Amino acid sequence: QVQLVESGGGLVQAGGSLRLSCAASGRPFTTYNMGWFRQAPGKEREFVAAIRWSFTTYADSVKGRFTISRDNAKNTVYLQMTSLKPEDTAVYYCAADRDWNALVAGTGDYWGQGTQVTVSS
Repeated sequence: QVQLVESGGGLVQAGGSLRLSCAASGRPFTTYNMGWFRQAPGKEREFVAAIRWSFTTYADSVKGRFTISRDNAKNTVYLQMTSLKPEDTAVYYCAADRDWNALVAGTGDYWGQGTQVTVSS
């Protein structure tokens, strides 16, 4: 089992920045691929970013604005969000899976409870 706890969400004005954190516990952190997803009201959950060792991939909608990183010593994955837009408003979820394809597809084994990000215009 892997437990994931997100933090760092909040209310920010358009153009601002936030850094989300996801602390993992349980199985060895380094063996898991990590990702971030988001779900806006009335919409399906969508992929945001994922990291495997030093390889990263992003949704087109956040490319160039968001950066995913991980600190294996702290068992934590981060999502640095800059140039935020109102359309980035959503609940952001952290996910983990040893299967990269499953993680990116949104069918990962482990999920956090989510943290709300609200961007005002």
